[in-house]
Amino acid sequence: MRFIAALLRLGAMIKRSLLLAAAAAVLAPTVVAARPMTATDMHMMRRLGAPEVSPDGRTAVFTLSTTDLTANKRANLLHSLDLTRTGAAPQPVAGAEGGHDAVFGPDGALYFLKAVGQRDQLHRMVMGQPAQVMSDFGADVAGFKLSPDGKRVLVWADQRDCPDLACAATTFAAKEPGSGRVYDQLFVRHWDTWAEPGTKSRIYTFDITGGKLQGFGTRVTGELVGDTPSKPFGGGEEISWSRDGRTVFFALREAGRIEPTSTNLDVFAAPADGSGRPTNLTPDNDGTDTLPTVSPDGRTLAYVSMARAGYEADRQVLMLRDLGTGRVRALTQGWDRSVGSIEWAPDNRSILVTTGDTLEHPIFRVDVASGRVTRLTAEGSAGNVQALPNGALLYTSNSIQAPDDLYLLRGRGKPVQLTAVNKALLAELDPVTVDRFSFAGANGDKVWGIKVKPVVNHSLPIAFVVHGGPQGSFGNGWSYRWNPRVMASMGMGVVSVDFHGSTGYGQAFTDSIRNDWGGKPLQDLQLGLAYATAQDKQLQADNACALGASYGGYMMNWIAGQWPDRFKCLVQHDGVFDARAMAYETEELWFDEWEHGGKTYYEDPAAFERWNPVNHVAKWKTPMLVITGEKDYRIPYTQGIASFTALQRRNIPSKLVVFPDENHWVLKPQNSIQWYREVEGWMKRWTGGQPTMGTAD
Repeated sequence: MRFIAALLRLGAMIKRSLLLAAAAAVLAPTVVAARPMTATDMHMMRRLGAPEVSPDGRTAVFTLSTTDLTANKRANLLHSLDLTRTGAAPQPVAGAEGGHDAVFGPDGALYFLKAVGQRDQLHRMVMGQPAQVMSDFGADVAGFKLSPDGKRVLVWADQRDCPDLACAATTFAAKEPGSGRVYDQLFVRHWDTWAEPGTKSRIYTFDITGGKLQGFGTRVTGELVGDTPSKPFGGGEEISWSRDGRTVFFALREAGRIEPTSTNLDVFAAPADGSGRPTNLTPDNDGTDTLPTVSPDGRTLAYVSMARAGYEADRQVLMLRDLGTGRVRALTQGWDRSVGSIEWAPDNRSILVTTGDTLEHPIFRVDVASGRVTRLTAEGSAGNVQALPNGALLYTSNSIQAPDDLYLLRGRGKPVQLTAVNKALLAELDPVTVDRFSFAGANGDKVWGIKVKPVVNHSLPIAFVVHGGPQGSFGNGWSYRWNPRVMASMGMGVVSVDFHGSTGYGQAFTDSIRNDWGGKPLQDLQLGLAYATAQDKQLQADNACALGASYGGYMMNWIAGQWPDRFKCLVQHDGVFDARAMAYETEELWFDEWEHGGKTYYEDPAAFERWNPVNHVAKWKTPMLVITGEKDYRIPYTQGIASFTALQRRNIPSKLVVFPDENHWVLKPQNSIQWYREVEGWMKRWTGGQPTMGTAD
């Protein structure tokens, strides 16, 4: 009986334990299982814009943008961050809803652009008070810069040849019937836009009186004909005020019949009130001069300079011009890296710059007196550097693992992460690993590569990604276009090689691709993939797809004829198919001609034909997905159609995706998600496996 009673008591205890466990499970918080990252996740990430800091260094303001998938666009919301409070979180700026391009004025007020009706207008807002409209622009403006004393503002906009922004003092002849645009010189089209004859990006200044802009704006570029900021990617970094607000410094490439063959941006100085002609400060250099940046004491103008005319990827050397004497000296001539941005330290004794360096993009400090260079950050891609009054640095940084957040660097200490704007979403996603490797490439040179893999215990098919440029790098940075973390989350081992021609390894390595598009780079890719698969048995060496865009797309067409038995499939996005057609169809002729030796096609056809994929179509047999954008004027979409036609005529399994509303890049959220769906579906079709984002076939 005691035995039976003991069993009954034990049963009651087990039942009570099970009931308690069930109750605890109900009350416990739900733990979300990690999952593979998708392209939709990537687009739902909040994007942190470039920060601007108040004059006292206590507050930063920046945009945090979110994606509206239904509307297929992004929306910006201004946020501020208290830099004096540890653990402070970004807060929306009340009263600035819909504002963008915000900066602090010397008075501590916030100035920003915000739509009034159909046009962006300049607003001023004292934090905590209602915003006031300052302008009534007669044209859409692309950006603005306040003078250091706050008495003037400079704006830039696409405008016809008018002495004022509103063209109020200009009468134009009536347009004759017909929709045709008439040209008598290049550019006809540029990047993704047809040129409008007579229209350029121009800069105008306005006086500020009583919180309002006065007059119609005064053009400060005089009779110069050209875009400032430059197109298609130039912005406020190409314009700078003198400290007394009397002079504007700007970069401009003079237009004319030579413009599509010229990289000759010059730095000009012009009276801010339009009272005199601009003065060319760099007339003796036929390469690019840009990024004019005035020192805090107003005595020195820093800028970057390329020595070789016609070469858009030449080394950018940091230059200093004494504004009193006109003396110029090269500060980083002895440093084999290309300066990509300029930020003066408050004490005028050093300059903070960013540049690529062996798969990373760090911040460096350059001593103004000696030119000595000191690296300040380690891994990741740093940018948008702001020097604070107390000597600290505020900057953004991203990596393959995560998009931009704000960081603070004090002295020789370690960087402190100030924001984690995507912490919750990133916590839901499966982790990936990032590994760097090096090997002996073409000519025995040391070449670097990178691997990104999901954390799994089984073998992986390979996504062999080839970067564009070709002067570029697939290093440790986040991308909203070609994102290796998304590709790894498809169940692929992502492998990339920084072949000869890549940046971050010295100028000679970058230069080495000239006249050799299909030579050393292909050798590097072959040797790098062989090395990676030999060293990492998790990678399925015999089960790989290769993919690339722009130059990487060219390489897919080249691989199809030169390495036809290596890959299960290819993905070719906006790649050159026929070098002859490209030479006459592209817009920035300087690029194509420099890359093939500096002459036109008709002067030296052999240089172009040597590496021309169209000459080897008879050897093509690898299945290929071709993607192109109808608004791509860099490598026109006809190149993609021609590639697809060649595939179809040879009865090679192939597929064509055309985006009518995209340029050289795929930017719209829904289009990008479709892009990833198509790419994953194509790779999984030929390497095996089930697409994580749904089949695209």
